[in-house]
Amino acid sequence: MLMPMPPTGEQFEIRSGAALAVVTEVGAGLRAFSVDGRPYVETFDETARPPRGSGNVLVPWPNRTAGGRWHWNGKPQQLALTEPGAGNAIHGLLRHTFYRVEERTPDSVTLAAVVAPQPGWPVPLATTVRYAVGEDGLTVTHTVTNAGTEPVPFGVGAHPYLRAGDADTDDCTLHLAATTALPLGGGLPVASASPVAPPEIALRGTELDHAFGGCTPVDGLVRHRLSGPGGDVELWADPDFGWVQVFTPDDHPGRGRAVAVEPMTCPPDALNSGDGLLTVAPGETWTGRWGIAPR
Repeated sequence: MLMPMPPTGEQFEIRSGAALAVVTEVGAGLRAFSVDGRPYVETFDETARPPRGSGNVLVPWPNRTAGGRWHWNGKPQQLALTEPGAGNAIHGLLRHTFYRVEERTPDSVTLAAVVAPQPGWPVPLATTVRYAVGEDGLTVTHTVTNAGTEPVPFGVGAHPYLRAGDADTDDCTLHLAATTALPLGGGLPVASASPVAPPEIALRGTELDHAFGGCTPVDGLVRHRLSGPGGDVELWADPDFGWVQVFTPDDHPGRGRAVAVEPMTCPPDALNSGDGLLTVAPGETWTGRWGIAPR
């Protein structure tokens, strides 16, 4: 008898000492990460779909593409409108894909999936996501390989909701490594990015769905931090992740107020603006990392 399948497929649990993460087969998403039982990302039930993109991998673009339209090699492309209410394409093409296990150890799992050529996306991309836990926390490594015959631009992002242990979101302060802010309307850019001092945002009463850029590395890494009364958690990333989206919904299951801190290689609507886009030539592979570390 076929057993019912969770909405996110098989759950891959990885452990190292006191560190534990749970990764999903569908979308290669991060469903949980904790150390000594202290949570550092918001979680959701195994029987549910990821709420508001929780833990999603965003490939081959993060955030929105306006009207699902862009041009490649002078040819118009029309993506499926996966945000139908607003008429946009959102968060890439792999969120609902079954990944295959490429490698698994007690403290890591590597999952692989292919972005197939399809309406609106012309070039196949072979992708992997490796999650590993250790003394320093969680490390996530993405690879994107051009499996086609022509160069193609792309972007990569992730959608973790950070959590400073048991602290309420409203009792936390968010420190971003950004030096620019991109004005958005309906989730899409409405003006050019403008300079800002690295933001320090008290979250109580603050509603955010904002894009920030110009993320400046410290000791070779971009570092964002969520500070709570009982301790901090850092989201670090390679310099290619020069953008970050911050989103504060008030309806995360079991928590209410939550804060997504989304590392991105490019801003919203980058397939049209070109800002921050990466390009891979045929046979070429891009690799980028980000991670979460208790502090």
